[in-house]
Amino acid sequence: MSVELAVNGGPKTRDTAQKPWPSTANSSGRLFGQQEIDLLGQVIESGTLFRVGGNMVDQFEQEYAERVGVSHCLGVTSGSAALHTAVAALQLEVGDEIITTTITDMGTVIGILQCNHIPIFADVDRRTLILRPDSIQEQVTDRTRAIIAVHLFGQPAPMDEIMAIAEQHDLRVIEDCAQAHDAQFDGRPVGTIGDIGCFSMQQSKQITTGDGGIVVSNDDEFMSRARMWHDKYYDRGGQRRGYMRLGINYRMNELTGAVALAQTRKLPEIVHRRRTSGYLLRDKIATIPGIREPWIHPKAKHSWWIFSFQIDEDVINCDVSTFQAAVRAEGLPFGTGYAGGIPICLYPALQEHKAYGSGKFPWEPPYGREVEYKAEDYPDTQWAQDNTFVTSWNEGFTEEDVEDIYQGLRKVAEAYS
Repeated sequence: MSVELAVNGGPKTRDTAQKPWPSTANSSGRLFGQQEIDLLGQVIESGTLFRVGGNMVDQFEQEYAERVGVSHCLGVTSGSAALHTAVAALQLEVGDEIITTTITDMGTVIGILQCNHIPIFADVDRRTLILRPDSIQEQVTDRTRAIIAVHLFGQPAPMDEIMAIAEQHDLRVIEDCAQAHDAQFDGRPVGTIGDIGCFSMQQSKQITTGDGGIVVSNDDEFMSRARMWHDKYYDRGGQRRGYMRLGINYRMNELTGAVALAQTRKLPEIVHRRRTSGYLLRDKIATIPGIREPWIHPKAKHSWWIFSFQIDEDVINCDVSTFQAAVRAEGLPFGTGYAGGIPICLYPALQEHKAYGSGKFPWEPPYGREVEYKAEDYPDTQWAQDNTFVTSWNEGFTEEDVEDIYQGLRKVAEAYS
């Protein structure tokens, strides 16, 4: 290509003022319609918005369980609530440790601390930004009780290796599937491989209710605890009808359940659209010298919450910041620094142990141990954050959108090469 780069005054690949990219923030990137309206109307006409006495949440839970292939499904108020519920259902002791990843949303960690446990962090694979099994193994101590494996960007974590570590050390495994509805690892749906799976239905996720969450499991005991805990541990069916232990209120309401039900019925179409466009773009940019397409584990089936790529600076002959400026000038929706570009453990709440009041609980002895979170302990995390280009992906992306992205990336890569 001999066309001048937009960053140097040439024409843009895409004028987003005239032709914006589809977005999960509005209907351009969301599959909403009459089904949601009809089910919401049924709830309003019934006069029952509380899940107890209603049927939308129950029906949603049944159909989502069938979709995933589990015996138990529980709707809650958010993905963070789902993870909090899952950790609580383990019924661990104060100061017990749970290993998770350095690159994730705070929702992964909130439940650990709210249950008075200590988060321990594993470094990531530079190609995928997903936690590495060898780093998990290095973090296991005699206080480790569980692993939260995060399926990042819609790609499953390497669950075969993670489950082997869990079996070796007798650890529980929670799958954080917030970004990975309908993803699979080795032919098994995410959320069904560990002890408990947790999903989000926040605005940007594959299916959405604005906010909402899902807990799934085949373990009868865990799910009995989860169901009780999310309903303030209130024994609704027993003779005592009392509060059996400390719980919380994360109950999903019928309006949310109605939208969740409609979205669950659309999940196959939503993920099909994301996969069609996501895999197409991956294959196209793999032909551009100097562009490293997203690496996908051979056993993984991606569901595309985020599209990512990296560059080979030796081939393209420019650094990441220069490439990023040129890409953005072309109108392409990519930038580096997922989730603020900071490892989750280096935010003040965690690095400075700011959980409750002015103390250091639960990190401080005698409850737990004083853990330091230092950037140098996670070298691959910062490299991956600084060198990975990301953009939100959705069911609204078309073949034409994919072609524009491909042409823009090819234009920039060839100009610097």
